[in-house]
Amino acid sequence: MKYFLVFTLFIVSISLNAQDVFSKGQMQKEQIDPTIYNINDNIQGSLLVPDTLQPVPLVIFIAGQGAVDRDGNEPRTRSNHYKQLADSLLSKGIASYRYDKRTLTLMKNRKPTNEVTLNTFITDARVTVKTFNRDDRFSKIYLLGHGQGSLIAMRVYDESISGVISIAGHGQSIDDLIVDQISKEIPGLDKVARATFDKIKKQEKPVKNIERDLWNVANPGIQPFMKSWMKYDPTILIKKIECPILLLNGDKNRQVSTMQTELLYEASPSSKKVIITGMNYVFKKVGDDEIVAAKSYVEPNFPIHPELINQVHTFVTE
Repeated sequence: MKYFLVFTLFIVSISLNAQDVFSKGQMQKEQIDPTIYNINDNIQGSLLVPDTLQPVPLVIFIAGQGAVDRDGNEPRTRSNHYKQLADSLLSKGIASYRYDKRTLTLMKNRKPTNEVTLNTFITDARVTVKTFNRDDRFSKIYLLGHGQGSLIAMRVYDESISGVISIAGHGQSIDDLIVDQISKEIPGLDKVARATFDKIKKQEKPVKNIERDLWNVANPGIQPFMKSWMKYDPTILIKKIECPILLLNGDKNRQVSTMQTELLYEASPSSKKVIITGMNYVFKKVGDDEIVAAKSYVEPNFPIHPELINQVHTFVTE
């Protein structure tokens, strides 16, 4: 049951209460950062560009599930894995743009997040791509989607994109994924979950009678978001992509198994698939020590896996 519980923590993080996360006592003055590049009030991010007069490739990061900031952190984690990867790419002559997820931006501004759906994130990613398509500093644009961001990248893809990088992307629709996990860990509840998700997809109004053990992934408050997420099947979306695709995952990933990557590869066998030995969900190089692996989520200087840097760099420059 532990893997299902771990996964539901990611779902629950979508609807974190802003008041206890961003209390005034926790807010600190931020130093002015010259890399800050805000596209609009909802898309606030950081742009790293190599010091050159020549056009360079740009990698746009699309974050995973939860209230994730541009560096890859959630309110109670500090792994900095997006920042570390962006800094590494910059040192190799590759520009990047990464931005706070809309959920986090709204929470910081004490604004409600209950109307946010997956389509909100898709819109933000599309606006970001459109913005940089007009920028002559960049020769090509690549999308790098992590977790849920992988699905968003596939949905946002158009002819202006030179490549799509999926890191720990799901190979199933979110409802199928949850049902499969439940079937392995809580046999019998999977049938209830399947019926519940089917009802949510068909009904216009929220389904009120929810099994207690499904509350974290199917309660009425989260149903609009889940409904918008469930309608997308990544194995269908990936088949529509006509540019090169890089599928990455790590064999130490406890959140998204490598089997999900295999499903994406089966749907798009022309893609390049790499399973990185020793890499976990937050890109860090870890071993079998669970205590060390846990530290990778809260220690910002814990190094990311060098093979990830190598694979992304090679894909973008080859």
